[in-house]
Amino acid sequence: MSLLDSFSLKDKNIIVTGASRGIGYGVAKELAEAGARVALVARSKPLLETCRKEIEEAGGKADVFTADLRSVESIRACVAEIEAAYGKIDGLFNNAGMGNPIPAYEVTEADWDEMMDLNLKGCFFFAQAAAASMRRTGGGRICMMSSQAGVVAIRDESVYCASKGGIVMLTKVLAAEWAQDNITVNAIGPTFVYTPGTAERLDDPGFHERIVSKIPLERLGTISDVAAAVIYFLSDASSMVTGTLQLIDGGWTLE
Repeated sequence: MSLLDSFSLKDKNIIVTGASRGIGYGVAKELAEAGARVALVARSKPLLETCRKEIEEAGGKADVFTADLRSVESIRACVAEIEAAYGKIDGLFNNAGMGNPIPAYEVTEADWDEMMDLNLKGCFFFAQAAAASMRRTGGGRICMMSSQAGVVAIRDESVYCASKGGIVMLTKVLAAEWAQDNITVNAIGPTFVYTPGTAERLDDPGFHERIVSKIPLERLGTISDVAAAVIYFLSDASSMVTGTLQLIDGGWTLE
């Protein structure tokens, strides 16, 4: 295999959680373009069907699987369904998550539980179920969605930062435990990316200016910026890399 060929995802079966919108939606399309057959996972079947249709119209392959990522039972049933349909799971982009800026004094128990259940608990148990399947078939690759907020403090984001910091350490521990099963586990940490979920804040000129002023490259991240790192971590090109966090932050965390 040539070096260039090692970046290909041709004939790889890749799961993308949170594929119904935002970064997950966009990255799923990029993974399909790179040759993967993509298992699209989220709660909303209609939104997933839209993503599947766009992928297939572009010549790619995708299938829809619904799951509530806050339910361990639902996660395990979803992974079992994908394994039965595909026979083998080669990779997982563990992307599903949420953000909700709340000043620390105002965070309620319900706020904490809602975000942690999806961002950290759901992420762990989906990785666990996917890795168990990968171990049975010789290994695989997992890319976890962290954030620059897992490395630096962002005001009014105490719960989000805690959850994404947890992903960084979770990545390291899973990488250490699962290396013996030929499973690599890495994480990405994007800065702000313009999506429907961030549009309301980023469309505010003042907020947009404050964010970009913290980024030495003087621009927001893009879906393609994120997808490039995900493709690397899910491809054979990264076979000697595990337990790392790749920041995609334009330099935000340099200082």
